[in-house]
Amino acid sequence: MTLRGMGLGLLAAASLAVAGVSGDAEARDLRFSTPTPPPHIFTRTAERLAAALSEADGDQIVVHPVNKLGNVPTVLSLLQSGAVELAIVPVGDLANRDPAFYGWFLPYQFDTLAEAGAAAASEPAAAMLARLEAQGIKGLGYVFPGQRHVLAKAPVGAPTDLKGLKIRAFPNDIFRDWWSELDAAPTALPLPEIMPSLVTGVIDAVDVDIDIVFGLKMHKQAPHLVLTNHMAFPGAVLASKTWWSSLDPDRQKAFIDAVAEAQAWAIETQVAGETVLLEKLAADGAEISTLDDPTMRAAGAAVRDGFLDRDPLIRAFYDATKN
Repeated sequence: MTLRGMGLGLLAAASLAVAGVSGDAEARDLRFSTPTPPPHIFTRTAERLAAALSEADGDQIVVHPVNKLGNVPTVLSLLQSGAVELAIVPVGDLANRDPAFYGWFLPYQFDTLAEAGAAAASEPAAAMLARLEAQGIKGLGYVFPGQRHVLAKAPVGAPTDLKGLKIRAFPNDIFRDWWSELDAAPTALPLPEIMPSLVTGVIDAVDVDIDIVFGLKMHKQAPHLVLTNHMAFPGAVLASKTWWSSLDPDRQKAFIDAVAEAQAWAIETQVAGETVLLEKLAADGAEISTLDDPTMRAAGAAVRDGFLDRDPLIRAFYDATKN
């Protein structure tokens, strides 16, 4: 059976489990936040889960994309209070709360998206999510938009072209250290500020996944997409622990099964879809090249060694992915 076939079976089972839940409670809308636009795999995964899990008795899961419920720190606070039931957030934001999540961003840890997806099934990956319960958040799984690359206003053909480059780096320590190690000038900006900052010259380039380039048409301002494949960048599927604890065991299992299906579907979709996205970007004016240089890998090793022992789970995760 194919991965897709197994996933559809799980989805059907999850839907039936939800349909069997009692309809005594008053129906209401459950809020599901994502930080990304509708074409991005984070939001598409949320929509898939909403379709599978909205209840036959009236409860509906409503997806709110592009941070409509607030930025990621706000949404995490809303999850803790129970004001938002579900969210997909970048794991990079979770690393700012718990250093164990830095394990996902060790440069060149994964050669392919499929490898990163397989690592989500490891015990250390599950242990990272389990730690969130102390913060009032239930971690349900991971979603992968693809590896990280560089999108720039000018060509980048060698590591020396990165020197002094003002590049939007995700706002956490490991991204800052990675780009500093390459002599670039990392600039931490929230997602909504990237496009205007490219226009005004605040930044020259973006550390980015292909999905968000396509979704926000970033290549219109920075046409040079350089495939570096330097890091994974998962999102985490999260639930309010307060809300989660109110569900009966059957419905909790339905959610867990549906998230497992969606995780597998998203990886399969991204692996199959990246080539199509690159073709669409090229047809729309993006200049696409590849950069894989020993200098960059040496910089990645230095950053990795600086983070491996920040938390025992980081080394445990790294060892698990290399065995």
